[in-house]
Amino acid sequence: MTRAVILAAGKGSRMGSLTDDKPKCLVELAEKPLLHWQLEALKKAGINEIAVVRGYLSEKIALPGITYFENGRWARTNMVMSLAAAGDWLERDACIVSYADIVYPAGTVAALSGKEGDLAISYDPEWLKLWGLRFADPLSDAETFRIDPSGALLEIGNKTRDISEIQGQYMGLLKFTPAGWRTVKEYLSELAPEKRDSLDMTSLLRGLLRSGVHIGTVPVCGPWFEVDSESDLNLYNSLIGGSPEKYFMVRSER
Repeated sequence: MTRAVILAAGKGSRMGSLTDDKPKCLVELAEKPLLHWQLEALKKAGINEIAVVRGYLSEKIALPGITYFENGRWARTNMVMSLAAAGDWLERDACIVSYADIVYPAGTVAALSGKEGDLAISYDPEWLKLWGLRFADPLSDAETFRIDPSGALLEIGNKTRDISEIQGQYMGLLKFTPAGWRTVKEYLSELAPEKRDSLDMTSLLRGLLRSGVHIGTVPVCGPWFEVDSESDLNLYNSLIGGSPEKYFMVRSER
């Protein structure tokens, strides 16, 4: 059985006033909260047991049929500690782990769920198209992402001005088996507490690679969005044009 965990503890400070009175995952794209986009994709991929890690304004996230974990230290920790808050699930079953500020197709969830290995991530090999719309200088936000011919991750998350070092964009969608999570726990146990608290996900993945851990990759199956700012929302709403179903259907067929 595969479950899913959505990491939604942070405030999303780059969203400005949009998150003054609600968590980032409840900001709307095409009149639908980001969290609802994620829940729909996960359920369409056949994953019905879903947990959300809450933190900032946790009481605002109260959907029925969802299991909740809490990162009470959300303001002083980073993404990896939100992940650790869901350790009970990660230790028992394979889990798809999703950031709370992304929109993605069910096909990517299904492909990632079916990927062999204990740790895998999804990525966008055509990242430059989307980043070219989001940023005047796409390389200002992009980081290294290299894989070998088998699809195993070689490098992630370093700054670069060499586009040849960016074979894709990491999306914020991962898969852990219980064995994979145990490997992560062992790695984290060797870090000082302040280092663990400040660890973001790409830094964790880099550290695991340095320790010799195999990380598989799966290319995205269709369009996806990452929401970092209000300008991102404006861009995506203009691309969707008031018809999200048509946009995602047509884009997925290309």
